[in-house]
Amino acid sequence: MIHLFKLPVFFLTVILSSLFSFQVAFSQSFTLNNSSSVLEVHGTSSLHDWVLETEKQSGKIVITNADELEISSLNITVEAESLKSGKSSMDKNTYKALNTDDHKTMNFTLSSVKQIEKLADKSFKASVSGKMTISGVTKTISLDMSVKLEGNKVLLNGEKSFEMTDFGIDPPKALLGTIKTGNKIKIVFKSVFN
Repeated sequence: MIHLFKLPVFFLTVILSSLFSFQVAFSQSFTLNNSSSVLEVHGTSSLHDWVLETEKQSGKIVITNADELEISSLNITVEAESLKSGKSSMDKNTYKALNTDDHKTMNFTLSSVKQIEKLADKSFKASVSGKMTISGVTKTISLDMSVKLEGNKVLLNGEKSFEMTDFGIDPPKALLGTIKTGNKIKIVFKSVFN
């Protein structure tokens, strides 16, 4: 009787182990392509709107199921002093506000996937939650993005608005305070992972 009970349990264990191994075998890691990816910070000031573009970013995404888009991990790191506006004085004010001497990078790390909606074959809308760290302050944020799988590429597109003061950043000022930066900013990203 004991042997008869152990046999189905043994086979069940073997089958479950095989399924788990099969799932792990199809886990695929993709690395962010810095030269193909775009990450911009859009903002306003009392003088004009402005845009900072990132020159150096890195990251990884791991997809465990491409058909249903199961994301097991995602992280993106931006070098703070690679944010460029095309105007050195504005860049200096930005780095001062971000305290880049002490905080060299800005980071996003996926915490959980809330919802995945399949739009078409290999095209999805994802709602996720993650930890964002800017100027040494970490906050949990929600993020909506489109995800497209193209051959050996994963394309992420989205945007996120928030206020600088959420991360303890005083909006930069210029010309003795006569030009003031608006508190609200928007991050727009088009990330390419290979």
